[in-house]
Amino acid sequence: MKNLLITGGSRGLGAAFSAGVPDAGDHVWLVSRSQPDTNTVDGISRKWVAADLSDIEAAAAAVRTAVGDAVLDVLIYNAGIWEGTAFSSRYDFEQISLMETQRIITVNMTAAIATVQVLLPNLRRSANPKIILIGSINGMDNNGAAEVAYNASKFGLRGVAQALRENLRMQGVGVTCINPGTISTEVAYEAGLEAALRAAPEQIPMQDLVALVRCVVSLSRGSSVKEIDMPAMADRGV
Repeated sequence: MKNLLITGGSRGLGAAFSAGVPDAGDHVWLVSRSQPDTNTVDGISRKWVAADLSDIEAAAAAVRTAVGDAVLDVLIYNAGIWEGTAFSSRYDFEQISLMETQRIITVNMTAAIATVQVLLPNLRRSANPKIILIGSINGMDNNGAAEVAYNASKFGLRGVAQALRENLRMQGVGVTCINPGTISTEVAYEAGLEAALRAAPEQIPMQDLVALVRCVVSLSRGSSVKEIDMPAMADRGV
């Protein structure tokens, strides 16, 4: 039986992690602004933690209260936001407000640091603790993308993972940063792999990312998986 906490767990990739990473008998805390489905009959206990990660102090307090002194085996920091015009011809760096930039960096990177800090006492009590940070190929060197705030936040998250690994190495806490490319999120995870591939054959099915996270979680504390870069077949320049 494992205890897991997933941020951004109400939809998209976070909902896929909620459905596919835990096993029957596990307990999962889902941190998000909108309420996820916690009534699935699959033998997994899910609890919603209502929090807006752009408000770091309030979110950290909500997470701390929800988890209490329970053992935490797996922390998946999956929250990620980007500029409103990102990944389109309408994106113009000069038109992005400082407030929007600050919010993106806060949610994607700074709140990850705060979440790890508040949950470290719980993770240390696990026999095989794992921290998994979901980055992006946009955080890789020379990736060709123009979105400044999003790229900076994901590039910074890789640095967070590298430094955390050194801080926590002797405590046996594994830290992994996964950098996926374009993900097929339009098809619900429950629809299955083949449906995702039919809808978007050159994008990463969420099932593949779930399988990758399950693999990392299953490894012993003797292994350190530092970073995994996972572009989609259609992603160029990375």
